[in-house]
Amino acid sequence: MDQENKENLDENLDQVAEETHSEAQEEQTKNADNKTSLADELAMQKDKNLRLFAEFENYKKRTTKERLDLYKTANESLLGDLLPVLDDFERATFEISKAEDEGLLKGVELIHSKLVNILKNKGLEAIETSAGDDFDIDKHEAITQVPSPSDDLKGKIVDVVETGYMLNEKVIRYTKVVVGK
Repeated sequence: MDQENKENLDENLDQVAEETHSEAQEEQTKNADNKTSLADELAMQKDKNLRLFAEFENYKKRTTKERLDLYKTANESLLGDLLPVLDDFERATFEISKAEDEGLLKGVELIHSKLVNILKNKGLEAIETSAGDDFDIDKHEAITQVPSPSDDLKGKIVDVVETGYMLNEKVIRYTKVVVGK
């Protein structure tokens, strides 16, 4: 019986050793999986943090640009309302120049030049257009088309009806023109 007990004991010890070994291997596998899982989660959180930071930087740039654009065009409505007054000054100057009163002409021209200088300081610029220029849809508004007096004026500006203006390189009033066909 001693021999049998000894063999049973050896078998039990072998079984316990195998179980202990397999449990240790399972534990190592779990730890490795846990480490991999934690590393993946850390990488995911780092990526998320980086994307959030980039999104915030883009937001700051966009709002700064919008603020600058708003500052540049804040007076757009007021300057747009003053354009008819500027047109009236130009018409008045033209009509007064026909009269022989030089003092009146100089006075109106002085007031007109002061107004033009103030508007230029605020960023207002006249769109330079003359007869014979190419029609540019980004700067001109065609009022009508007329038969062109010559072949070289086809598709070009024949007459300027009303001056156009830009505020900080943005068109606030298109130049009204007559185009030859």
